[in-house]
Amino acid sequence: MRAPLRWVLWDVKDTLLKVRLSVGEQYCKESERMGLSLSPTEVDAAFRQAYQSYSRRYPNYGIAQGLDGQSWWMGVVRDTFSQCRVQDPALLNTMAHNLYHNFSNAENWEVFPDSKTALESCSSLGLNLGVVSNFDNRLEAILRVCGLLSHFSFLITSEEAGVAKPSPVIFNQALQRCGVPAASVAHVGDHYVNDYLTSRAVGIHGLLLDRHNKHFQRNVPGEHRLSSLEELPSRLQQHMD
Repeated sequence: MRAPLRWVLWDVKDTLLKVRLSVGEQYCKESERMGLSLSPTEVDAAFRQAYQSYSRRYPNYGIAQGLDGQSWWMGVVRDTFSQCRVQDPALLNTMAHNLYHNFSNAENWEVFPDSKTALESCSSLGLNLGVVSNFDNRLEAILRVCGLLSHFSFLITSEEAGVAKPSPVIFNQALQRCGVPAASVAHVGDHYVNDYLTSRAVGIHGLLLDRHNKHFQRNVPGEHRLSSLEELPSRLQQHMD
């Protein structure tokens, strides 16, 4: 007899919501406020390089090296603008501080049209909801201003956990919070490795959200793939009957 479903865990970024503008556009808005004129395309390219460099040198916000999410992101922002020939240390620090805090504002995020209905449907089915996200500790504030926080019983960010997906450790921490076996838990996310493969590896019912059909060549059974969150309630009910 299989265990009945009790919990649904959620990834957040690119699953429930997405950044409204490109990084280049967001950073250029801040630089314009400081009297600078930069190219969003150039800033985007510089950001990708800075982000990849920091991710290699200081994975998961540099927690193991004594950093935190704020200092990590401020370093990425400073390096991004430095590559775009901004050299004034005080100006770099000011823009980095402003951008870190501004990213918690609702206007920087777009909630997908199917997100709130899917969360409400899960609750209507009697399921409890939690978050497992590779994100910094701003996530609670972002979910609050986006009107999503009240749906969740707990949040686990990789900054708080000290470990990031695809490590199974962060999912095991979530299972402890759920207090039920993995077979009674589902997870919904958009990343093939971090969300789908890793959750399945610990026995959770991983579902891959593939809004843009990016993973059609992957070895993902049709019943494990969602093209939108509108398909989720009926898929979950199959594990409850």
